[in-house]
Amino acid sequence: MPVSSAVRERIRGFLEPADDIEYVFPADVLGSALPSVLVVVSRHAITVLSTGFWSRRRPKSVLFRSPRNVRLGPVDTQSTPRFTLHGVEYEVDEEYVSVINAADAELGSRDLAPPDPLPDL
Repeated sequence: MPVSSAVRERIRGFLEPADDIEYVFPADVLGSALPSVLVVVSRHAITVLSTGFWSRRRPKSVLFRSPRNVRLGPVDTQSTPRFTLHGVEYEVDEEYVSVINAADAELGSRDLAPPDPLPDL
């Protein structure tokens, strides 16, 4: 389910004033007592916000911030989709895999393009 405009407004309070939200999605931290998080991809950074134990919609604090040039993927989709960011493993709902891939694709790397199906032509 997409993140609502009310949640986006709460998130803006944790970002730099001139920064815009490009992508945001909820995730769960694997193997941790931490509650769920919101991963926010903005023009200048990737910010992971801690949420409360009872709601994935209320950001509480910034867990960490990294430069925007960091990739979120690849996403392991063998079982429940998961990705690793700065040594922390996160689990996401399937609907957010495309969001992660889109955020990574914006970094403009040729290695994200699908392989040429007819390389000899």
